[in-house]
Amino acid sequence: MSADSAVAREELKGEIKGASPLARDTVTPGTHPNSRFHESAIKHVTGRASYIDDLKAPADALHVALALSPVAHGRLTRLDLDKVRTMPGVVDVVGFHDVPGHTDIGPVFPGDPIFVEDEISYVGQVLFAVAAESHRAAREAVNTALAQGIAEIDEQPACLDPVAAAERGEFVRPTHVQQSGDWEQALASAALVVEAEQFVGGQEHFYLEGQACLVQPTEDEGVIVHTSNQHPSETQKLVAEVLGIPFHAVTVEVRRMGGGFGGKETQASPWACIAALIARRTGRTTRVRLPRADDMRVTGKRHPFHNRYRLGVDEQGVIQGGEITVIGDCGYSPDLSDAIVDRAMFHSDNAYSLGEARVTGHRARTHTASNTAFRGFGGPQGMMVIEAAMDDIARRIGEDPLTVRKRNFYRPGRQTTHYGQQVDQIKLLRELVEQLETSSEYWARRRAITEFNAESPIIKRGLALTPVKFGISFTAKHLNQAGALLHVYTDGSVMINHGGTEMGQGLHTKICQVVARELGLDTDEVRITATRTDKVPNTSPTAASSGADLNGQAARDACVKLKQRLFDFAHEHLYQDQGLDREDMRLEAGHLVAGHGESEQRIPWGELVQAAYINRISLSEKGFYATPLIHYDRNVGQGRPFYYYAFGAAVAEVSVDTLTGEYQVERVDILHDVGDSLNPAIDIGQVEGGFIQGMGWLTSEELKWNEAGRLISDGPATYKIPTYGDLPPAFNVKLMEGHPNSMASIYRSKAVGEPPFMLGMAVWSALRDALASLADYAEAPRLDTPATPERVLLAAEELRSRYDSAQLERGAP
Repeated sequence: MSADSAVAREELKGEIKGASPLARDTVTPGTHPNSRFHESAIKHVTGRASYIDDLKAPADALHVALALSPVAHGRLTRLDLDKVRTMPGVVDVVGFHDVPGHTDIGPVFPGDPIFVEDEISYVGQVLFAVAAESHRAAREAVNTALAQGIAEIDEQPACLDPVAAAERGEFVRPTHVQQSGDWEQALASAALVVEAEQFVGGQEHFYLEGQACLVQPTEDEGVIVHTSNQHPSETQKLVAEVLGIPFHAVTVEVRRMGGGFGGKETQASPWACIAALIARRTGRTTRVRLPRADDMRVTGKRHPFHNRYRLGVDEQGVIQGGEITVIGDCGYSPDLSDAIVDRAMFHSDNAYSLGEARVTGHRARTHTASNTAFRGFGGPQGMMVIEAAMDDIARRIGEDPLTVRKRNFYRPGRQTTHYGQQVDQIKLLRELVEQLETSSEYWARRRAITEFNAESPIIKRGLALTPVKFGISFTAKHLNQAGALLHVYTDGSVMINHGGTEMGQGLHTKICQVVARELGLDTDEVRITATRTDKVPNTSPTAASSGADLNGQAARDACVKLKQRLFDFAHEHLYQDQGLDREDMRLEAGHLVAGHGESEQRIPWGELVQAAYINRISLSEKGFYATPLIHYDRNVGQGRPFYYYAFGAAVAEVSVDTLTGEYQVERVDILHDVGDSLNPAIDIGQVEGGFIQGMGWLTSEELKWNEAGRLISDGPATYKIPTYGDLPPAFNVKLMEGHPNSMASIYRSKAVGEPPFMLGMAVWSALRDALASLADYAEAPRLDTPATPERVLLAAEELRSRYDSAQLERGAP
């Protein structure tokens, strides 16, 4: 602990009460040459960072409120908007028939009407929008209009059960299958068959900044859209199509978001479309910001999944083959569900070889908001099924779950996934786990916990180590591309723009570091500008953990091209008579350096730039990058959808009160693979945050709907995200060192956005381990997620009752 931290803790002694752990020292920039503060860190903590609701708007700006469907399924038989237009403060009202262009804004497949025309598909679907002089006037008009019955709805029965929907064949997209070998024969010849089912709950994004946008009409037919948005180019496209204007008439700008997590990849576009429609109709700047409860009801979540598996294993617990089925609850429309369920299927193996296996993925339609992207994009839900199987296999053969996991890791001779991709760096996965196994003292703690549980009838402790193997790339091949725009000004300062968006994850910081590294400058000399569709066009969403990989390479490409131009100029005009080798030039420490030793020549960066400008050399460049090697044939379910894999592992220890179901996470140890880190300070923050968010998904974040299909966990009073007090008292996080990426990623780094999220599975597995002690570790109970205290208590009571009954039958004391 630093001296400053020790003094601060002493001063606060006796002042702060509660179960929260004491603050830890943050990672100090400078401890690693690439560690840097977030480029907006000071703006964040001082309140100077501007978000959408901070943007100044004209005095006559309009404020929008949405009228939402109160029923989950039915038909809109009458809608009288003329009455709303006469209400106090109302300037405009728009519904389905007021849209001049496209009325379906489905991001990939159709199915998402901007307003209800006739069929209503979920509680919260937008019936119409009101624009008024104030936000209060708009909301009051909506409430009054609905109370007066201006909308008549013929309510019909709603389907809220995805399993029943799948059995009836009600899908938003066709079922997909991946298969390797004769899985039926593998099951028939296996020494043991292990099978089970599980429910994996969804998750609310709960970004700090809700859905918001500000749209300004331009002097022609266009609009400028300021939005909290992960996919500006898609929003540009949809706004243009809704207005019936060319794409170039729409400019979308995103400086930063107050969180996204996937919830603003597709589902930030509808509000921009509605605001743009009103702005063009009225000629006035228009603002939309959703209240938290409306935001939670209107937008989709992480997909809940119903999984089942049937696996054949040998006497050592090694999987020979079998079948896995995943059913994603997609809500009422496709949105991104095709790709999300695909990724759940890709990751249903996690770090283990399935052998001869069939994986089937269903996309069930239900009458809820259309579920969407969320950190991990289906991968976490897919991994849960095989992690459950690992615990179950271990209990069946009487081995420690870690032993069984290690036996099933991808290994020589079993290196090919069920979708046909070779897993490289398999030694890295094993070495990472063995390092963590040692540093966390796994086996000594296992012995201590087993002894403790034998003597403790009520409080049971659990321990688990779970790995992560996560594929990095968009599974839609065309999205694996990025652009960048680089400007060098005559004073030597540098401006970079790229197609990625900043949602707090530090992407802009890393891009600035890439540019500074390539140009031999300090990062303070590089500035990044807001993501805009008129600077870098046709961009991919900032998603799939690919932001730094794609945009970093595009920025580097721009820098390399500009460097070569400057080197050519310097060789021809500055060093022509000195016999210096053109290939021996480099940029370092703010200078152009040519030659070595006594013949070395140096020109300050600023002088080089000035000389280039005077000689009419372009100081601007664009960059582009497209990920190589990836492909996937969906017709046969085989290919190489991922450029590489990121690895990690976590050890979690828990204590469970089996009389109440309450539990405490006592200690967590994490070792995570990021290749050669672009910025260790930011990467460690991503690992910590991802783990806590994953832990929250699996333990406390419970989504609840009533029988009518209305979301009742629609705010922080009823939906519990992890807080600071939920941090484990002992929380040890390290990055794996000495293992650069085997693929040619940006400086051999690896993506860090999504993979750490799945480390939270260790907590869920540790809870199952603690409960298994109630049955003398003979079985692991089914524990659906989120594993709330209620679910833990029910599992404990069911397991204790069954185990006690079995002992009585055997005549055991």
